[in-house]
Amino acid sequence: MNKKKILSIVIYWLCFLILFFQIALSAEPSLDFENYWPQWRGPLVTGEAPHGNPPIQWDENTNIRWKTPVNGLSHATPVVWGNRIFILTTVPADKKKTGQTDRIKGIFDTYRINNALSFDILALNRTDGSLLWRRTARIEVPHEGIHEDGSWASCSPVTDGEYVIAPYGSYGFYCYDMDGNLQWEKDFGEMHIRYQYGESSSPALHKGKLVIPWDHEGDSFIATLDVRTGKEIWRVNRNDGTSWSTPLVVEHEGKTQLVTTAIRRVRSYDLNSGMMLWETRDMTAGPIPSPAAANGIVYVMGGYRESILQAISLSKAHGNAAASNSIAWELDHDTSYVSSPLVYDGILYFIKDYKNFLSCYNARTGEPYYIRQRLNGISDIYSSPAAAQGRVYIAGRNGMTLVIKHGVKFEVLAQNKLNDSFDASPVIVGTELYLRGHNNLYCISQEKK
Repeated sequence: MNKKKILSIVIYWLCFLILFFQIALSAEPSLDFENYWPQWRGPLVTGEAPHGNPPIQWDENTNIRWKTPVNGLSHATPVVWGNRIFILTTVPADKKKTGQTDRIKGIFDTYRINNALSFDILALNRTDGSLLWRRTARIEVPHEGIHEDGSWASCSPVTDGEYVIAPYGSYGFYCYDMDGNLQWEKDFGEMHIRYQYGESSSPALHKGKLVIPWDHEGDSFIATLDVRTGKEIWRVNRNDGTSWSTPLVVEHEGKTQLVTTAIRRVRSYDLNSGMMLWETRDMTAGPIPSPAAANGIVYVMGGYRESILQAISLSKAHGNAAASNSIAWELDHDTSYVSSPLVYDGILYFIKDYKNFLSCYNARTGEPYYIRQRLNGISDIYSSPAAAQGRVYIAGRNGMTLVIKHGVKFEVLAQNKLNDSFDASPVIVGTELYLRGHNNLYCISQEKK
């Protein structure tokens, strides 16, 4: 073999290796997403932790790796990436300097709307719950009230491992790097929420596009921003009122859709252009549960003064979804009013209203496995179920978390009581379960570090 041929082969392989590493470096960290909890409904946006295996049993003295007090009022679900847990909170600004922490008893006594609040984001160390950094995004007097069971920090953060977004709705959106350095901030003005029940729609983040839902009693819209710069990519005006639901980004047959529920219509948009792809009926006058999707079907539901659940085939949906015969199955009873559904291994779970009744259906066909199964020991449920390792975790407002065996027959594996109240949803990462209470953040794990 002559030298010229050898040189050409070497050059060829060098070019190949350079191209390979460029592709590898630019690829989306999908494996990382599955190993962490980057958004409020988890890595698959279904409530499932595909690699999770947390404990089944715990109490204040058992399987608690650490317990960190978190002052301030927030119902936002934490997100987890690497060794960091990100949580949001609001603290009365006049008490922040003294470090005073108030047990939440009657939020309008401690958090009056004529008092300034400090809107904060915290990064905690997963190993021991210690504070890595805390940033104050804004200090402001709220322009309107909230539901008696609500908070001014109910929208959950979102991260892609490079940036973390602190969404405070009327009080701005703030983008930090993982070390707490502010990258940009965006202010869309004030939202005016129906009945002054407070804001809770979280943003979605997909491949560099940050989705901002802005449905309220004023000029509603949905927009996408470049997560690196905060620059607006597109905006679509919406003839809709208040929604508390979080939009869903789902990829199907090479197309990335953005599914939104609202007080007038459920709509799906092309994530890249904002063009509407299909729509169907409203999800009641109080749309709170967020959509979920698996195996080519998206599930939307509502439970305010009526019950509605639609399972919509993404392959068939276009224009008017009902007219395109894309409704695979639907229900008109016992659906959720507050918490979002869990889609896990071919089964759809959801809570009736916000009470202690669980229903379980075949996610593809709508066949009921069990309906209105009472969850003894647990009280009102505002959080959404999470699942891992053949188990379903449901946290209640009385501090009780039930562990249910996944499957077509109802079986309670454990009842676990903690001295707190839970509105945020359970978060599962590896062998760890995180529960954000009104007073503490718990890390529950059998493994010792």
